[in-house]
Amino acid sequence: MIKKTSLIIIVILMGLYSCNTSKYKGYSRTKSGIHFKLIQFGESAEKAKPGDYITVDISYKTILDSVFFEGRRKLKLTEPAFSGSIDECFLMLAKDERASFIISADDFFKKTIETTLPAFIQPDDPMKVDVDVIDIQTEQEYIMEKEAFLHWIEDFGDYEKVILRQYIDNEEVEIEPTESGLFHIILNEGNDEKVFLGDTVTVHYEGKFLNGKFFDSTKRRNSPFQFVYGKKWQVIEGLEEAIGRMTKGEKALFIIPSQIGFGETGSSTGIIPPYTSTLFEVELLDVIPGPRKENMDLNKYD
Repeated sequence: MIKKTSLIIIVILMGLYSCNTSKYKGYSRTKSGIHFKLIQFGESAEKAKPGDYITVDISYKTILDSVFFEGRRKLKLTEPAFSGSIDECFLMLAKDERASFIISADDFFKKTIETTLPAFIQPDDPMKVDVDVIDIQTEQEYIMEKEAFLHWIEDFGDYEKVILRQYIDNEEVEIEPTESGLFHIILNEGNDEKVFLGDTVTVHYEGKFLNGKFFDSTKRRNSPFQFVYGKKWQVIEGLEEAIGRMTKGEKALFIIPSQIGFGETGSSTGIIPPYTSTLFEVELLDVIPGPRKENMDLNKYD
């Protein structure tokens, strides 16, 4: 009986979302042109709604399955700004559901994150977005959880300052931090080519805690990270400032306090705790100039 009921639900859901046969094997297509494949069904039939907060494991890929971003994110859902946007994908899913979507790369980069296409994606190419919904919260539930969490960690900020000062003293760091608190220690000089807003940059980085323990490394994965500099959803604030102070070919060590790092909540993956200073060793491998308009604020760290 349970199996029969589940099958009926699956058929209904497929009918709701698909109106055309997709040209991609195993996918269906919505009226707005999104191609989707539901990989795992959740226990609840209640989908996420605009205003909800969702926690998702998300992966962005080229149409040939080359991953260019993956991680866990908590997002506040909004009404889709245009037909076929990535927001529609999130609104199609319930808690514990997992799906693969194929959307327009032009729309995602130019309309959603308001930047140019990266060099590895050609105009009019589609892209894949794999989404695994970990949790869905109403706005009220999110606010209550955040208030309770902040009350629990209210003393952590002072503790971080002590740990960071001990590290600075022990390592005999003599340079002064920037206004934001970032420490920039040059290991190898680069050339004079700076990074400007809209440029596509390629970097190798290794992220560590102050005790030297690694939490992320593009070198260990043998996969440099490429992104469009200065746009949202790219890197934490401290890394954006760090790269903005570098020149092509430079290798540097950055000490990033939590206020420009992973903040009072820590990383979305849970790997980095709240109020935790981090170390990033960054090598700026390449800079591909983007559009540079006259009188544009090209680099706010000059």
